[in-house]
Amino acid sequence: MATNPSPKPRYLNLTAISAKNGASTIECWRLASPFKTASDAGVSGASLAQLGQTGSTSYTLIPARFDGGLHNAPTVQYVAFLSGTAVVSVPGSRQAATIKGGRDGLIIAADTADVSKQGHGTKYPSGEQTIAIQIPTEDGKVPAHTVLYAGPCRKEDSP
Repeated sequence: MATNPSPKPRYLNLTAISAKNGASTIECWRLASPFKTASDAGVSGASLAQLGQTGSTSYTLIPARFDGGLHNAPTVQYVAFLSGTAVVSVPGSRQAATIKGGRDGLIIAADTADVSKQGHGTKYPSGEQTIAIQIPTEDGKVPAHTVLYAGPCRKEDSP
């Protein structure tokens, strides 16, 4: 009697602004915890990825065509872009990530001042306001992950 193979686990992949050798870099990360089946009322049966314990969350309204300048992540944090467009670049590199608000708008910023000398630049080039939710990790901890490759995650790597 043939048995059905277990379904392959799915993981959350997200673009990360990280650092190596004191310089910010852009990478595609796979978080270590696989998606699970939710059991909470209202989403029971849906797929759920745990982001871990988080800190004080903020909701930010960013004006159209805003230049956030060069900066470090204030703490290790997830940033969920709900609308608009963000373009993240790193000094001394041609590497950049364009993040569109919505389904694929979740990134993690981990290039804090203790690991990156210059940080990263962020511009919001669209003619519309960008809405972002900043979700710091508990105690600034970097979540367990695997680096899939250098550069931003590609559309085909979305769950």
